[in-house]
Amino acid sequence: MLTAMFLAALILITVHSQETEETITYTQCTDGYEWDPVRQRCKDIDECEIVPDACKGGMKCVNHYGGYLCLPRTAQIIVNEREEAAAESTSGRNNVIRRTPADPQRAPPNPTHQIQCAAGYEQSDHNVCQDIDECATGTHNCRADQVCVNLRGSFSCQCPPGYQKRGEQCVDIDECTLPPYCHHRCVNTPGSYYCQCNAGFQLASNNHTCVDINECDANNPCAQQCYNILGSFICQCNPGFELSSDRINCEDTDECRTSSYICQYQCVNEPGKFSCVCPEGYQVVGGRTCQDINECETTNECREDEICWNYHGGFRCYPRNPCQEPYVLTSENRCVCPVSNAICRELPYSVVYKYMSIRSDRTVPSDIFQIQATTIYPNTINTFRIKSGNENGEFYLRQTSAVSAMLVLVKSLSGPREHIVDLEMLTVNSLNYRTSSVLRLTIIVGPYAF
Repeated sequence: MLTAMFLAALILITVHSQETEETITYTQCTDGYEWDPVRQRCKDIDECEIVPDACKGGMKCVNHYGGYLCLPRTAQIIVNEREEAAAESTSGRNNVIRRTPADPQRAPPNPTHQIQCAAGYEQSDHNVCQDIDECATGTHNCRADQVCVNLRGSFSCQCPPGYQKRGEQCVDIDECTLPPYCHHRCVNTPGSYYCQCNAGFQLASNNHTCVDINECDANNPCAQQCYNILGSFICQCNPGFELSSDRINCEDTDECRTSSYICQYQCVNEPGKFSCVCPEGYQVVGGRTCQDINECETTNECREDEICWNYHGGFRCYPRNPCQEPYVLTSENRCVCPVSNAICRELPYSVVYKYMSIRSDRTVPSDIFQIQATTIYPNTINTFRIKSGNENGEFYLRQTSAVSAMLVLVKSLSGPREHIVDLEMLTVNSLNYRTSSVLRLTIIVGPYAF
């Protein structure tokens, strides 16, 4: 919106003198312009600066050639400096004043005489005073550590960026002592500075902020598992491995050395794991426990006239008919000496063969076998004793009732070993009837405590 505009116009003023021997040239400016004695031409008056409250209603004032404009604040103005210079040069005219030769101030007759320019200006080919660029011509006196900046009619000696003037010298500005430019560390350099980041961080694109480096994605340094944390990373190992002293590589964990109870029999270390093994005659159960293999069920190697007896860690083959003369087999494992045979009168009436297995180094005392009468006669008394096989006193027979007794292990036995113990039951009555029977117990002690 244009509220005021003053167009430059030429005012022609002619002054005649009776004396015509010389002419003097002068310039008069129109409204909106004023004479610039330095540049020797008319220049535009900035009404926005000198007119109080030039625009109303929130409008902004924009200076124009010979006037000014009031425009909305959002308007964009493009100024053509060449047109501005042309407007200023045409805003005045040359007038001729003729003076007599007697005038003491008259100049030599020359319609296009040379003009005098102020310091820092020089006359151009168009008879206009123009600025001298001292920085370009080298006529300045700036120091070697300074930068020359041209001004209208003069020049200025300034310090380059990153330096400040102290006296006549330019000294470096230590940006690192000013409000923080850098996120982590600042390094001052002559005329500048740069930022550094702590370990585990890198400079962002703005060269000031430090951002975390994900070492696990960039270049996984860990041998197995990598976990990124702020400014660093943590390595971990798979199960069965442990971190080495460098906290990066993984070493196999020897689980067999950590505990002597990890396996019931023997521990075998393997890369990243371990396994338990059992001796011959046993199998691994539950990964760590050893269980006896019943060879009589899996690989029975006994003959047809033999019976297979399994024990802890192995098996034995015993004859199906264990009877020896004069005994005869009457039932499984039971041998009887016939009363018709005179020899039998001095021998036990019957012998029963039994087999049992116990673990090596069993805790003592321990009840291991019970003997009991199969036939009970009235008015009889039964007594029990170890007839043979207890020469070292490993066993004790404790009578538990009138018809039974318990074999007790009183000394620990180590295997593999076989013991044959004869347990005798003696029966008597008031009529001096006397008879006996023997239970021949074969005890096999296994090679291990399991």
